[in-house]
Amino acid sequence: VQLQASGGGLVQTGGSLRLSCEASGNTLDGYAVGWFRQVPGKEREGVSCIGSNGESTWYADSVKGRFVISRDNAKDTVYLQMNSLKPEDTAVYYCNAQILRGLKINDYWGQGTLVTVSS
Repeated sequence: VQLQASGGGLVQTGGSLRLSCEASGNTLDGYAVGWFRQVPGKEREGVSCIGSNGESTWYADSVKGRFVISRDNAKDTVYLQMNSLKPEDTAVYYCNAQILRGLKINDYWGQGTLVTVSS
């Protein structure tokens, strides 16, 4: 499966952006999907993830109450609605899809999309 992340850009503190992670080449059915972010010189960190059925979600403490993850399986797309953005949210955001095949986890990464929050 190929993942295409989009929706990044430049926004002022307190603003909002919606990131999209669209799959092609295969459906996202059965995949858990997560968003990660990375700042140059730092490790990639998990931001949020959503289960394959859309009912289970997880958020990093730093984004709880501000970000909302959702998925539209009919469109093979996962979204990350980011509200009340802060300068420390500035990073390249990546989406990742994982599925368990037998005893092996297959995972796929999209290219990053840059989010810049100005103070």
